[in-house]
Amino acid sequence: MLYHAYELTHAAVSPFRNAAQIGVSAMRSPVNPLSDTIGFRATAAAFEMFVSATRRYGKPEFGIETVEIAGESTPVVEEVAHHLPFCDLLHFKRDSVLAEARNDPKVLLLAPMSGHFSTLLRGTVEAMLPEHDVYITDWIDARNVPLTKGKFDLDDYIDYIEQFCAVLAQDGERPTVMGVCQPGVPALAATALMSARGAAHRPASLVIMGSPIDTRVSPTEPNVLATSRPLSWFEKNVITTVPFPNAGFMRKVYPGFLQLSGFMSMNLNRHVDAHVKQFRNLVRGDGESATTHRTFYDEYLAVMDLTADFYLQTVDVVFQKHAMPKGEMTHYDEKVDLGAITDVGLFCVEGEADDITGRGQTEAALALCANLPESKKGSYIQAKVGHYGVFNGSRWRQHIQPRVRDFIRARRAFVRG
Repeated sequence: MLYHAYELTHAAVSPFRNAAQIGVSAMRSPVNPLSDTIGFRATAAAFEMFVSATRRYGKPEFGIETVEIAGESTPVVEEVAHHLPFCDLLHFKRDSVLAEARNDPKVLLLAPMSGHFSTLLRGTVEAMLPEHDVYITDWIDARNVPLTKGKFDLDDYIDYIEQFCAVLAQDGERPTVMGVCQPGVPALAATALMSARGAAHRPASLVIMGSPIDTRVSPTEPNVLATSRPLSWFEKNVITTVPFPNAGFMRKVYPGFLQLSGFMSMNLNRHVDAHVKQFRNLVRGDGESATTHRTFYDEYLAVMDLTADFYLQTVDVVFQKHAMPKGEMTHYDEKVDLGAITDVGLFCVEGEADDITGRGQTEAALALCANLPESKKGSYIQAKVGHYGVFNGSRWRQHIQPRVRDFIRARRAFVRG
C-alpha cells in the first residue's frame, strides 16, 4: 500500500503543481508590468519551489557530447554495447580517428545500484574519457522491468559483471573494472570467481572507490541502521510492490523514494539551507546560482527502484553477515575465494570525510586478497572529501583520477601474450 499511497499523493498534488507552474510563467512574463516587483518575484519564487518539491524527476541524460583528446575536440556517441533485462552496457564511443589510434585501456565503470541513476557518475565518466575507452552499467529502473523478465539479486549482479567483462575483452585485452561505492563488493567477488576459473576475460585491474568491503571497520550511520534490525523488519517495512500501470506491475521493490528520504534525512539541515538559499536567489534574480542548484537537485532527486531480491540480499550478505571479510560469501553454491586473485591489480580509494563508507572499509580488500603480490596493490586516501567527492568534483579530477589512470596503465594485460 505504501507505493500506492505515494502514487495517489503525487496524482492528487498534480493540479496544484500545474497551477503553480502557470503562476510562475504569468508572474515572470515580460509583458507583466509588476514582474520585477519584490512581491511578484517572491511569489514566483515560492511557486517554483513548490513545483520543484512536488514534481517527478525522470532519468537524467549524460549529455556528454564532446571530449578533448590531446587538444582536439572529439565527438562522443552513446551506444548500447550489450543489453540485459536489468541493465544496458552503455559505451561512450569517442568518434574520431585520433581516438581509435590511441588504443586506450577499456574501463568498465560499475555505477552504484543504490537508488540513483548511473548519471550520478557523469563527472567520473567525463574525467576518464580523455584517456580511456569508457563503458558504464546503465541500470534500468525496476519499476519498468516486467515480472516476465525474472528476478535480479546480488548473485545476478555478479553474473552481469562477468558478462560485461567478456564483452569488453573481445578484442583480446583484459578490461579494467571500476566499482564506485556499493558495486565494490560484487566486483571483488566476480573478480575472484573469474580468477578461480582462469577466465581469459578477468579484469587486468580492479579499482574500488568508497566501497563497503568490511563495514565492521569505522561503521557509519547507514551501517548501524542496517544492523540495528533483523532482515525481516526490512522486508516487512521497506519492501512494496510496483503499482499499475507501470511495466513492472506487482514486482517487489525497494522504492527509490524511500532511499531518497534516507539520504535527505542524513543531511537534512544542509538540504533545508540549500533550498532557503535557492528561494533567496530566485527572489534576487541570481540566475547562475539558481541554475547550479537546479542542476544538482535535478540529478539528486531522480531516483529508481531496486528489486527486493537485490536489496535484501545486499543488506543480509554485506551489512549484516559481513560474509566477504569473514570468508563466507558464496555465489549461488560456489564459495567466493579472494585468495584466487593473484594477477589482478587492486587499487582502493577512500575519502577522509566519507560518512557513507567509513575509513578503512574499502582498504580492507587489500588484506583480504592475501595471495595478491604487493606490487599489484595500491591505495589512496583523499583529504577533505566526503563520499561524493571520491568520484566527482575538483579533487577527483585533480588528485584521484590521475592516480587511477596511472595505476590502470601500469597494469594493462592481454588475454594472450
